[in-house]
Amino acid sequence: MLRLRGVTKSFGGVRALRGVDFSLRAGEVHALLGENGAGKSTLIKIIAGAHAPDSGTIELDGRPITESSPSHARKLGISVIYQQPALFADLSVAENLALRTEAGGAFRVVRWKARRQRAAELLARVGAVIDPDAEVRSLSMPQQQLVEIAAALGGDARVLILDEPTASLGQQDTDNLFRVVDELKRQGVGIIYISHRLDEIRRIADRVTVLRDGSYVTTQQAADITPPEMIRLMVGRSLDAVFDKQTVPIGDVVLETRGLSSKAAGISDVSLTVRAGEIVGLAGLVGAGRTELARVLFGLEAADGGTITLNGRAITLRKPADAIAAGIAYLPEDRRRHGVILDFSVCSNTTLATLERVSSASLIDRGAERRSADDFVARLGTKTPDVEFAVGNLSGGNQQKVALARWLAAEPSVLILDEPTQGVDVGAKAEIHKLIGQLAGRGLAVILISSELPEVLGMSDRIAVMKGGRIVATLDRKDATQENLLDLALNGQAAAATVSSAGVRR
Repeated sequence: MLRLRGVTKSFGGVRALRGVDFSLRAGEVHALLGENGAGKSTLIKIIAGAHAPDSGTIELDGRPITESSPSHARKLGISVIYQQPALFADLSVAENLALRTEAGGAFRVVRWKARRQRAAELLARVGAVIDPDAEVRSLSMPQQQLVEIAAALGGDARVLILDEPTASLGQQDTDNLFRVVDELKRQGVGIIYISHRLDEIRRIADRVTVLRDGSYVTTQQAADITPPEMIRLMVGRSLDAVFDKQTVPIGDVVLETRGLSSKAAGISDVSLTVRAGEIVGLAGLVGAGRTELARVLFGLEAADGGTITLNGRAITLRKPADAIAAGIAYLPEDRRRHGVILDFSVCSNTTLATLERVSSASLIDRGAERRSADDFVARLGTKTPDVEFAVGNLSGGNQQKVALARWLAAEPSVLILDEPTQGVDVGAKAEIHKLIGQLAGRGLAVILISSELPEVLGMSDRIAVMKGGRIVATLDRKDATQENLLDLALNGQAAAATVSSAGVRR
């Protein structure tokens, strides 16, 4: 139904696409793979009408597409769901859906009852339990993603492009998304699927096309290509270890919580210890309380019960400034909203948490600020033309490194990482894992939150599993498997016996 031949695109002197061919059949899922910078985003923006190709042709149902505009693409039935939901935060879910699905001019009667009913029907189709009257700003990232998918369904999309759709989804929401995708396939919708989670490609895709450095590499049946082969084709070399777990000495307890509770955050009776040099993974489904616990530990939500001890001293965290002063750093899940300021430079982002160190008499010393940024660019291997370059123009992996540099500049003793490799390619993921291992080697106590069980298993020394705002079990690395972690996350108990960090068999 969709065919691209010899598509090229340049931005200034940078060639983003070099004669790329791509095709999509009705009722198939075609995965588009490649590292950040491989040309995937440029290709889907050309399909969506956001960019016009410099050369090459695009055909839909055998007819050439000559007009490049998002509105024209939508009229043709081409819909894109980007990794970051493009919703209006101050409007309701029903209003956001209406903007995508309702026709008519500005002067018309709004039938609110019918609008809400239509919104409820679309949300039900994607299995989303969301109030149509809820403001979008109150929704979690997974919920916003489902609203985007519901909007695409309401717009009668024939070609649906999903850009990292499961990046912020847990296993249950991912399974639900796959159910929706399977249903769309049966209806004849062609789906272009972009994901860095290689394990799900063979589950969801019929064919796979790989791009590298803006060039077409290959198209193969998904069933015939293994994840290691996908990695080799994407990066042009064998990637032996995505999870670079280093063995480092474990020191004394740095952070300890006992019976920690917060009604506002929805956590209760959480007892957890993290030692110097130790990586403690937090596993669980979306809504289990992992991010909520992190927010309490960083002073974003108030604790109303239990204690927090740092290096043997009880502390009270009323606001993030208290946590920073105590030596706790937090890299949040949504880096583009809360991790970095996209319009600021690498330099300005790096020193945001430590302005007093690069200031004198309330004036920022630009030289000192630049020296600090240069140091962290070198230490973390951040790929940027210059430290004055806007962070919004960097790849996802490099944005994450800038966000991490901000907190490392504060010299914390506890580092909380919430989905640190979400939406980054396999090469950048391996670099971030290596960096996390190096930080643990320097004695940092690390809490790692991830929805990817292989990441939790590959990087953690111990794993605490959460369900319903509580820690239901803590497992040593050697005793943890994907099966028993999932059992605990779903049921609060493992199917087989597990061993806690205290050595007690449960």
